[in-house]
Amino acid sequence: MQAILESQSYREADRDVDFLNREEVRGLRLQLDYLKPELLLEDHDIRATIVVLGSTRIGEPATARRKLAAARAALAANPGNAERVRRVAAADRILAKSRYYEVAREFGRLVSAAQGAPPGYRPVILTGGGPGIMEAANRGAFDAGARSVGLNINLPHEQFPNPYITPELCFSLHYFAVRKLHFLLRATALVAFPGGYGTFDELFETLALIQTRKIRPIPVVLVGEPYWRRAFDADFLVDEGVIEPEDRELFWFAETAQEIWEGLVQWHSLSSAREAAAHI
Repeated sequence: MQAILESQSYREADRDVDFLNREEVRGLRLQLDYLKPELLLEDHDIRATIVVLGSTRIGEPATARRKLAAARAALAANPGNAERVRRVAAADRILAKSRYYEVAREFGRLVSAAQGAPPGYRPVILTGGGPGIMEAANRGAFDAGARSVGLNINLPHEQFPNPYITPELCFSLHYFAVRKLHFLLRATALVAFPGGYGTFDELFETLALIQTRKIRPIPVVLVGEPYWRRAFDADFLVDEGVIEPEDRELFWFAETAQEIWEGLVQWHSLSSAREAAAHI
């Protein structure tokens, strides 16, 4: 009897972690990864979000200055080290971009205040839940006493959620695919600050979905035109014939939090007006 009670076969399926982790049960794990955030977002009446993307490495200016000082000190100890030279140059460029941390933080505050927004449009900041630009956007909402969402991802090298996410709205997801789905299910805009592969991944997927009309159009804002002009040359893609000229109209550039917010308010005001006119 003791052997039966301790047997894995006797465990109820929903309490048997070894069973749930089997390859054949992946479909159920995908469903659970999707369903838990979905139900909790519904419970908390989160209907409209603005997705903020950006590098985890772009922190506050004070932090960037300390990292640059440390990189310079390391180089001074070994002036001929090419890798240390590269690190100083990279830290210097991160310091130049650290102003976007403050832009993202101010944008989080503006979204939370929702001043000038069309009637009924009260979006909530949603980020990937990590440090850097994502932290700044969640922090801006926190400053304003507002809720914000974080969709953290389970990685081999643990990425802890930033401390400014509303605790009840901070999720730990296993599958990138499910995370992508939740990024866009309630998205009314996507705002991309300078970033790396992860930022590009979400940005280009969103642009592709809009381009192919798999989702309703949403505004896409690229913050930091000098960075994006070099990192993403849409004119080159048009010249090469791999996208159409009108595909350049799927996004626009901005530099300040106020400029981003005013552009989104205008876009949604015009969209509301078009929808109202269509029903006359």
